[in-house]
Amino acid sequence: MSTEERLFSLRNRWFTVSVGLTAGVAVVSMLIGFIWLPSVHTDAQFTGVWNAICSAAGVPQKWFVSTPVTSSFKTSQVVVTPTMFSHTDPLAIGRGATLALRCSMCHGPQGISQANSPNLAGQYETVIYKQLEDFRSGARTNAVMSPMVATLSDQDMRDLAAYYAYLPKLPAYHPASRPVPEIVASGSPMRNIAPCASCHGAADHKTGTPWLEGEPVAYIRTQLQAFAAGDRHNDIDEQMRNVARQMTPAEIEAAARYYSSQP
Repeated sequence: MSTEERLFSLRNRWFTVSVGLTAGVAVVSMLIGFIWLPSVHTDAQFTGVWNAICSAAGVPQKWFVSTPVTSSFKTSQVVVTPTMFSHTDPLAIGRGATLALRCSMCHGPQGISQANSPNLAGQYETVIYKQLEDFRSGARTNAVMSPMVATLSDQDMRDLAAYYAYLPKLPAYHPASRPVPEIVASGSPMRNIAPCASCHGAADHKTGTPWLEGEPVAYIRTQLQAFAAGDRHNDIDEQMRNVARQMTPAEIEAAARYYSSQP
């Protein structure tokens, strides 16, 4: 028998005594930490063996809240899917054109604004419908838009979305001589900022994200600032708030000016 085998043998008195003492200390520690201490602790969250084990493992004690957490503001209830407007009724475009007559003062007769309001021509139907519904529900507020949409029916909003999506949009215009801002092309991974172009690019479209090419610079800037400050909160899963609050004022300005470029 080798020396190592004799050392870890039950016949070795020192080995058996050390193992026994270690096991004894472990048992006593568990009894004190999981049985005795919880029994004398005044916080009900620590009572019981299971709660004590969770506490020792670093699991939050108040993992369950009996009272539902309510938001201080209304959130969007619109569920955006790729098939929301897969089959547009041609008649809806005509009805939308009639409804849009009262929108032309701000958004232009052909959906191109001259008043720093958003251009709606060619905008995606899902985007227009969602914003109208959010204005109507109070998830998004505006002194002009909120009362304008208050009396619109769901069909009215769908018709308006169909009409504006039918109109030709402003083309993307980014001359090679103008470099793409880093925040648009690459984002900032260290600050958890995805590239703007990954959702708002001219070559791709993520469901629910608006077409930004040619939008007024003042409008884009204002909306980014509103997201950053939390004044606007109808974005899906807080995506825009999480991004905008990490952006610097210079990055907001660069992104706004890049997307507002027009020929």
